Amino acid sequence: MNNYLLPVGFSNAVKVNRILAVVNPSSSPIRKLRDEARQEKKIIDVTEGRRTRSILILDSGHLVLSSVQPETITQRLAGLAREERNPALRLDKLENEK
Repeated sequence: MNNYLLPVGFSNAVKVNRILAVVNPSSSPIRKLRDEARQEKKIIDVTEGRRTRSILILDSGHLVLSSVQPETITQRLAGLAREERNPALRLDKLENEK
């Protein structure tokens, strides 16, 4: 899954192999991590002004704030992994889009 992009909302995407974790922003340790990243200017906000529902932690130390639910992002990642294991699924998906 090296070259796949994961949609994270509003036509924004993140390279899959850079993602370390997808977390819920409501816990205290994650809020502290978010505050530290903001001070270091390592926040990428793709919420378009909406409520932050998930935070993606990247291998570079950046945090991507997304308005998409963590469960939805996890399902999208699982779908990409299934397509990686079975390329016929990707072909079927492409044919159905036509």
